[in-house]
Amino acid sequence: MKITGIRVYRMDLSYVGGEYAWGRGNVIDTAVTTVIAIDTDAGLTGVGEFCPCGNNYMDAHQEGTEAAARLLAPVLLGEDPRQVGRIERLMDNTVRGHGYAKAPFDAACWDILGKATGQPVWMLLGGKLIDGAPMYRVAPQKPLAETIEEMNRYREMGYRHFQIKVGGDATTDIDRIRSTMAVLKPGEKAYADANQGWTVNEAVQVVRAVSDLDVMIEQPCQTYEECMHVRAHTDLPMKLDECVTGIHVAQRIVQDKAAEVICLKISNLGGLSKARRVRDYLIDNGLSVVAEDTWGGEITTATLSHLAASTPPELLYNTTDLHNYNTEHTGTPGPETRDGKLFASDAPGLGVEPDYGALGDPVAVYGD
Repeated sequence: MKITGIRVYRMDLSYVGGEYAWGRGNVIDTAVTTVIAIDTDAGLTGVGEFCPCGNNYMDAHQEGTEAAARLLAPVLLGEDPRQVGRIERLMDNTVRGHGYAKAPFDAACWDILGKATGQPVWMLLGGKLIDGAPMYRVAPQKPLAETIEEMNRYREMGYRHFQIKVGGDATTDIDRIRSTMAVLKPGEKAYADANQGWTVNEAVQVVRAVSDLDVMIEQPCQTYEECMHVRAHTDLPMKLDECVTGIHVAQRIVQDKAAEVICLKISNLGGLSKARRVRDYLIDNGLSVVAEDTWGGEITTATLSHLAASTPPELLYNTTDLHNYNTEHTGTPGPETRDGKLFASDAPGLGVEPDYGALGDPVAVYGD
């Protein structure tokens, strides 16, 4: 089997809640996603998707994938997409870094491998260890009454995990954390996600002020070292997210006992292949993980659903349904969600096909 063509699509995804606010002054109402379709001489097509949460998030930009395609296409055309390890090395040798730009190509090859073998991707990742992964839902930075109303609405939809966006003014955030924790029902979880928004001083002020609560603190500051400084000043559990960029960081986390939960954003880690290795290393060391990505539609959610499904349930903290954050659709059918859980498809590959009607014409075509 050989790759005969690569198509690049771009489309806007509008947030269902109007404005999505997080961290220190970050607000989007629309995210731009890129979908990669890889065609083969066997008549099989694989798909992948990358979407940053705004163009300043994680130093990643949707145009990076389009730029990477210009460099990767001449190298990948004619290669066997089923050889995901070889494809990964070819991409890494062609484009240094910029893992987010290579992630959709990696996912598309896993999709083809699954279709070629008649197996869902979760089977190729080790098997289905959880059938229905618990999901969290984000409560963006809004007036407090609106945030609580949003949490109540998500509770009615079956969500039991809530990510409370903080990372602004410390005094305001302390009140937000206390007020949202007060409305939790038995069995529910919430964690305060600063998205790197606090200074070290602000973060220490917040964790000391909420030390009596059963709340997890997520990525309080920008760097790993700053987060470790904050951890030294609190007994609250910590979740690391944006600073988790590869196996080297995972190794530091294990050695330093830096967090209880680690967020695995597939694009931030450079693709499904690398995310799987980081996931396996962390769970081998007894740490809980979150299977997710930066943003995206049905294709992104399908990819992360297979990572979630192949993770031991006792070490999968949660996942999320990014495709339900948008009013537009990148693929069909969307992964099933019900009762606050995300289900990976049993169909061969990722179990989702591009919605070409929504995607429109490709912005770039390579090969046939």
